Amino acid sequence: MSILVTGAAGFIGSHVCKALIEKGNNVLGFDNLNDYYDVNLKKDRLKNIENDNFTFICGDISNHKEISKVFNENKILSVVNLAAQAGVRYSLENPQAYISSNIVGFVNILELCKEHKINHLVYASSSSVYGMNTDLPFSVSNNVDHPVSLYAASKKSNELLAHTYSHLFGLPTSGLRFFTVYGPWGRPDMAAFLFTKAIIENKPIKVFNNGEMSRDFTYIDDIVNGVIKVLEKPPLADSTWSGFNPDPSFSSAPYKIFNIGNNQPVKLIDFICEIESALNMTAKKNFLPIQPGDVPATYANIDALKDYVNFRPSTSIHDGIKRFVRWYKDYYKIQI
Repeated sequence: MSILVTGAAGFIGSHVCKALIEKGNNVLGFDNLNDYYDVNLKKDRLKNIENDNFTFICGDISNHKEISKVFNENKILSVVNLAAQAGVRYSLENPQAYISSNIVGFVNILELCKEHKINHLVYASSSSVYGMNTDLPFSVSNNVDHPVSLYAASKKSNELLAHTYSHLFGLPTSGLRFFTVYGPWGRPDMAAFLFTKAIIENKPIKVFNNGEMSRDFTYIDDIVNGVIKVLEKPPLADSTWSGFNPDPSFSSAPYKIFNIGNNQPVKLIDFICEIESALNMTAKKNFLPIQPGDVPATYANIDALKDYVNFRPSTSIHDGIKRFVRWYKDYYKIQI
């Protein structure tokens, strides 16, 4: 039996694949290797995974024929669905990409998990679902019905669709709301990567909301640890759930939603200072107002995940940034 990881060439997906293999699992990696960002980086992530217990298949979850073939030709125990069109700002430019991957593709995954009686589906949601909510720290028991980007709306839709399949077909599903993940092999469109590259090249960086944005920056190793712990514990139907006072984070169906973050928000300007310190360089800063679709702050209440699988992030922003910068300089062969 194998574990299927979609989005296997992505930042989180590649790390999850590697960690699952190290735990002795057979892993099927699935990814369409799209050009949203540098495809060579994705290919290098796959090279970094290479192992006799890892099989990579190129394909798109929104293509029912391609993803069906994977389920039909392999014995799959559980699925970690990390394939998605990512990015808040890009959803303003190319909304169809989000509908295709995050909605159509996700329904394909749900249908195939149902048909093949998959043991557990763990899927990526996002802290973006909290939208206009300003009740910090964000709790999984909060209402999340006011998204401010199409990306966030697509992730909220995933949670609703997953619950439907959990309720109708008894499919165990766990949604993970990721909070600003960073670390080695990260995405080039994310803050750590963008700032590091610009500072090294002596180019100005865009500092939105005048650096007053706060993010619950979470190091990749902590994220992966949480993903695998959740994967190993499929949810059960909870008889304590009440329709008179419905908590959106669990259900009378085998369904769970968790925040997975660092539980220690950091101001953007302080995050930049850590990168400057790790590089021993000073950034040229272009202070700008907040972008459409962005939220001023994210801050994860992770009590539910602590209680469920004893999740306890352990990487400080200082140590995490040092490790990222070290990887970046090594990967791009930069000497400063």
